[in-house]
Amino acid sequence: MATAKKAAPAKKAAPAKKTTAVKQAAVKAAPAEKAAPAAKRTPNAAFMKAVTPSAQLAAVIGNQAMPRTEVTKKVWEYIKKHKLQDQAKKTMINADAKLKEIFKADQVTMFEMTKLISAHLK
Repeated sequence: MATAKKAAPAKKAAPAKKTTAVKQAAVKAAPAEKAAPAAKRTPNAAFMKAVTPSAQLAAVIGNQAMPRTEVTKKVWEYIKKHKLQDQAKKTMINADAKLKEIFKADQVTMFEMTKLISAHLK
């Protein structure tokens, strides 16, 4: 009892070649578009303008005029030096006596901190 096997239908390969040719053309065109170098970013002048800290803030960072970016760096240096960053939740800053005068609270988030510091800059 021999059984006859059916022949498998032939596969169509022509459409695959067409899509490959289209992709290759797109890949060749893409590097030509990216050849132009990106323009270098320039810092915003408002950040580079020197500001004077209030007496309360000067007790933490010093009383010389400096850009806002430097003020934030100096405050973070003070926080890290005195280990005022909350150990359980790193986004919280625990205020000591000097920072309580600026923050008006025992604990603030790092995002509120910049807002509260800006009130002490002229």
